[in-house]
Amino acid sequence: MGLTPSTRSQKNSGLPEHSWRLRLRGNGSSSRRVLVEALSQALLAADPRTILRTKVRVRRNLLEIGAFSLKLSEFKRLLVIGGGKATAGMTLEIEQILDGWIKGGSVNIPAYTKPWPKSKKIKFNPASHPIPSDDGVRGVKNMLRLVGQPSEEDLVICLISGGGSALMPLPSIGLTLSDKQKTTNLLLKSGAKIDEINAVRKHLSDFKGGRLAEKLHPATILSLIISDVVGDKLESIASGPTVPDDTTYADAYTILQEHGLWRTVPSSVRKRIQKGKEGKLPETPKGSSRIFKRVHNVLVGTNEESCQAAAEVLEKRGYHSLILSTRLQGEAREVGKVLASICADIHENGLPVAPRAALVAGGETTVTVHGKGHGGRNQELVLSAALAIRGNPGVLVSSIGTDGVDGPTDAAGAVADGNTVERGLRVRMDPESCLQENDSYRFFERLNDLVITGPTGTNVNDIFIGLVGAGNQKNDSARRSRGK
Repeated sequence: MGLTPSTRSQKNSGLPEHSWRLRLRGNGSSSRRVLVEALSQALLAADPRTILRTKVRVRRNLLEIGAFSLKLSEFKRLLVIGGGKATAGMTLEIEQILDGWIKGGSVNIPAYTKPWPKSKKIKFNPASHPIPSDDGVRGVKNMLRLVGQPSEEDLVICLISGGGSALMPLPSIGLTLSDKQKTTNLLLKSGAKIDEINAVRKHLSDFKGGRLAEKLHPATILSLIISDVVGDKLESIASGPTVPDDTTYADAYTILQEHGLWRTVPSSVRKRIQKGKEGKLPETPKGSSRIFKRVHNVLVGTNEESCQAAAEVLEKRGYHSLILSTRLQGEAREVGKVLASICADIHENGLPVAPRAALVAGGETTVTVHGKGHGGRNQELVLSAALAIRGNPGVLVSSIGTDGVDGPTDAAGAVADGNTVERGLRVRMDPESCLQENDSYRFFERLNDLVITGPTGTNVNDIFIGLVGAGNQKNDSARRSRGK
């Protein structure tokens, strides 16, 4: 006999919806008010409860997500496991949607998710991010203990979002959590991209890179995934615990070599990767493996949707909106220069869109740490942009992390305009020096130009918005003359 829903109604409590509030000091100007509205709408579009409510539904005994469906009555057990920055909200909403069907669950959430949410059937395991902790390991073991010996009559729903790599650690045999912590920390500071970091972590884990799917076989697995990865590559989101992995031990070795870390990571990490390269350890499971026959990985939330939401607000407020890209990558300070240059070109030449214009972009940049300052990739991007738009009237730029935490700071990002550099110099904050020392936080804190949300309970990469005002009147006249 399969699953049947309980008749007892459940009410979730604990984590409120939209518990964050975007704050930007000095937001009295109309353009800053519009900026706050657009950024807020981008965050709302990424809210995990809203995402699942609009995309997942149960009709009688049929679970539907778009064109995909599963008959719940075919299973004896429905369990919920997972981890990531968005999984607290995802858990509460999936419990509402599957009211009565769920037999149990265990989900790792960030320890800063407070007040910690409460659930009738699903246990929350607070753990640390971005450096993995023993709490995360205990949470993963709780999940595996809950599942026990999986069978074909089990349905396991995995809730996966950005941050899951750190929040769901399970070191491979022969490695300690400290080994993984040191390796992760070195990679984060090296400027490595998130997919490079994850490629290494997959080969140091008994959970990532498809190994969770391996442990859950032969159960049916439905992974609901909110992406924090540029390009939405499923194998990179939370290091793809239920997704086939096409990276190898040789790839992990190359990444550590290219970032100058091979000799600085713990010797146990070098030993494992070397043995894997030599074929003495089993590789992460690949797409041809039979374990993926009953695995369904469904992408439910992306950066593109947040960019679209911001662009719609800006259009309503009278801006010509252009979503430039949802795949921004590279050094934050270099990307900041490029985006600022496009804003300047809009102002001066009406290219690639005429003022009043709004440029929207998403993705995730990196910072190679050289200085001893305090900051994050979004703040560094905006500081670099501020230098590029110096003295350029009518240009306003901002970039934020949708998780509300930009690097090791309490800010989501920052905002700057054509006067930012001069304002900084007046209070003896040299932007060039701050950029060189990776000290963007102190610069924007002094100017009251940090964007503060607190942890948002989601993560779909970063959002950049550039607002360009009336444009250059001389060039406007020239364009009108050419158009006659």
